[in-house]
Amino acid sequence: MIPRRLQPVLEERLGQVPVVVLTGARQVGKTTLALAVGDRLGALYLDLESERDRGKLAAPELYLEDHLDRLVILDEVHRMPELFPVLRSLVDRARRRGKRSGLYLLLGSVSPEVSRQAGESLAGRASYLELSPLDPLEVDPKELERLWLRGGFPESFLAPSDAQSLRWRQDFLRTYTEREIPALGGRLPAETLRRLLTMLAHLQGETLRLSRLAGNLGLDGRTVSRYLDHLADLYLLRRLPPYEANVGKRLVKSPKLYLRDSGLVHALLGIHDRESLLGHPVVGASWEGFVVENLLRVAPEGALGFFYRTHAGAEIDLLLLFPTGTLWAVEVKRSLVPKPSRGFHQALADLRPQAAFVVYPGEEAYPLAPGILATPLPQLMRRLWSLATQGGTSFPGKAE
Repeated sequence: MIPRRLQPVLEERLGQVPVVVLTGARQVGKTTLALAVGDRLGALYLDLESERDRGKLAAPELYLEDHLDRLVILDEVHRMPELFPVLRSLVDRARRRGKRSGLYLLLGSVSPEVSRQAGESLAGRASYLELSPLDPLEVDPKELERLWLRGGFPESFLAPSDAQSLRWRQDFLRTYTEREIPALGGRLPAETLRRLLTMLAHLQGETLRLSRLAGNLGLDGRTVSRYLDHLADLYLLRRLPPYEANVGKRLVKSPKLYLRDSGLVHALLGIHDRESLLGHPVVGASWEGFVVENLLRVAPEGALGFFYRTHAGAEIDLLLLFPTGTLWAVEVKRSLVPKPSRGFHQALADLRPQAAFVVYPGEEAYPLAPGILATPLPQLMRRLWSLATQGGTSFPGKAE
């Protein structure tokens, strides 16, 4: 098992609150991580997609009350929504007995369903974490290019060959178009869903033009919007909102769309190895999406991500707004000799962020201009993750 960056955070939360809800896409490693933590804590594991384990919960209150002395892991908990009120009652019962933490670890792969059910029944009793695919802080630095090519799903990243990795991702996408998305209530044929995903891969990092997307699919805008919601709910799609600033200029106001895992982008476009990726028109947008997604994964709790673009050409690929009001600007370059664009300089003059970075695929950080630092992705990620895990609220005023 590759050590996961989230494991110490998960263990800390289990020591603080009675219920931790761990969500994330299917096959991202939630069960593996939960079992690793559970083995250390002597946990009981129940898979709610298993008929045998569901059968144990025929009388859930009676069964679970017998295990109030240990951590219980409930996998795919959204399959039994009737459990949530029972868990609330058991948590309150355990509290009266003096046990206030480490009762339940709930795993789920459908974001709104798990969050809604837990929020309604476990308000004030649960803490939430999202497990993402493998990222540059979890793999050998020499494997960064392979991570970008194959994406971060463990089975894909660890496959013996690029061909086997691609086959795994193609099977994964088939499962989502034939099972996971329809399970949310969608009625579109799997082939139409596949076309939608392929179009999104071609449009990686572009602003949403709903009418154009719908027209190309022969669907109405409302239907396409609903399916974009489904893809976001299943942790496949990120909609990066525009930053609204009072700068007296016409701003682009549509969100940018990114498929969150670069390996899925490449699978949808038939990109099978590094050479074909480097020669493909999507290479720049793919690298941008890879950088944006990984920086957002490690940003401190409460930090918000945006992009900024004016109709006059000023642009910032990623803005990070911290809870303190501090603003960081990030431009992404797929070049070993990065040079900030004219639009980036214009945007910095508009917004005056406290720090500015150009992320590039090199190995060392160095100043490009006053207040602008060229930096490798893992280095900026470590900086953000340090702020996130150390509970820091003081952010530097410049790119140091």
